[in-house]
Amino acid sequence: MSEAPQPTTAAEKQSNARVLPALILAMLSFSVVQTAVVPILPSLAKELDVSGSNITWLMTANLLSAAVLTPLLGRFGDLRGRKPMLLISLAGLVAGSALAVSTHSFTWLVVARVLQGAGGGVMPLAISIVRDELPKQKVTGGVAAISASMGVGSGLGLVATGLLLEHWNYKSIFWMGLIFGLIAVALVAFRVPTDPVTDKEGGADPLGAVTLAAWLSALLVAVSQGNHWGWTSTKTLGLFAVAAVVALVWGIIETKVSHPLVDLKMMSRPAVAFTNLAGLLIGFGMYGSFMVISNFAQTPEKYAHYGFTATVLHAGVMLLPSAIGSMVAAPVGALLIARRGPRLPLVLGGVLGAVSMAYLALRHSAEGDIYTASAIFGLGIGLAFAAMPAFINGAVPVEQSGIANGMNSVLRTVGGAIGTAVMTAILTGDVMKLPIPVLLPTLDAYKHAFWTTAVVCVIAGAVPFLIRTAKSATAVVGGPARQDSSPELAKTDA
Repeated sequence: MSEAPQPTTAAEKQSNARVLPALILAMLSFSVVQTAVVPILPSLAKELDVSGSNITWLMTANLLSAAVLTPLLGRFGDLRGRKPMLLISLAGLVAGSALAVSTHSFTWLVVARVLQGAGGGVMPLAISIVRDELPKQKVTGGVAAISASMGVGSGLGLVATGLLLEHWNYKSIFWMGLIFGLIAVALVAFRVPTDPVTDKEGGADPLGAVTLAAWLSALLVAVSQGNHWGWTSTKTLGLFAVAAVVALVWGIIETKVSHPLVDLKMMSRPAVAFTNLAGLLIGFGMYGSFMVISNFAQTPEKYAHYGFTATVLHAGVMLLPSAIGSMVAAPVGALLIARRGPRLPLVLGGVLGAVSMAYLALRHSAEGDIYTASAIFGLGIGLAFAAMPAFINGAVPVEQSGIANGMNSVLRTVGGAIGTAVMTAILTGDVMKLPIPVLLPTLDAYKHAFWTTAVVCVIAGAVPFLIRTAKSATAVVGGPARQDSSPELAKTDA
């Protein structure tokens, strides 16, 4: 492992001002692109002349690609440098956006969404770069800002989609992703310095990479298509079985090879394992709630006697407070982590998420209820996203930061896929019979969806109590070659 000389104070300040904005924009680029197509899937189905079940592959393909490529890019970043891998990740996002702009084919649009999924590697790589480059006292704030950008970008993406569709066609959404991506590539190329820390002694693990991709693919396809195929269908159960068997084989491989893609001993540390469980639950809550709230707002009140007959833009604006809440949560979370450690913001994140969803289950007749719940939920998501990297970075050496945060990001993605599938099953399981060719969920179905998300968030808020956290906020985040006594990362039980 190699390490750059310690920078001067002036250089540290310059690095902080140059690096962090580039990384935040890179994170925003991916999160905006990932969620922007969600509210226009029905419109795309008509535009591209495909069925409603097939159009969901535009989300499934993106989630699958992000889940598979995120840990790979994170690990290769640890091995060969974070900046080159970050540029590759953004290049995939740009290439996918360019392809989406240029094609009218559904098949090629799915390929474009696969390429865009490479942007999933931005989060773990950006967090690792912050840990390497920023002054110690700035690391928590930087990590919190990048992590919270996921929630901010998701909310902004929904609003931007509605705004663009008001004036242009669906291609404008992919143009937005292309422009964001190109700017992010330029900023990273010119502002992010060469990596000070790489794992020169590590090696590749191609068999581990293939088996990881295989079981994640089987799992996510089964979860994403379960509502369409049927949860007890041969295809769904078969894919779940394949995922379980291949995951077991993958685990065996990772314990036998000398340089595993994922160090399972590291992943089994309480601070890492329970944080990943919290990440899965928070991902469930975030993606599930976005889908349910958007659908609820767009429900035609004339027929259902609930909802607000909102346009895509109006529904996106209703979710805008979640982006603002996540933005506010980043500095608040950093302050709480520095003073109390990461447990409190992660607990608060789960609690606030539960409060917002319980509020909607009880009060949903006025638009103000949606705005209020959205703001509370965004604040909770931002706090949780800020806390999870702090837990992980306090438990793993710096040369494993990329893969550790990458796997946490993967589990958020898996949780999001599960949350979306569960919410869809709840809403489609109880529908009204109306004199129109559209099936609308009953109000009780939405209430059940809100309560389910609230319960999941409560569990996410309880998980941090399973992690022992030292009272001191000093973290040891490096191996023999690098140790940081850093006040911003709480040392967690490993």
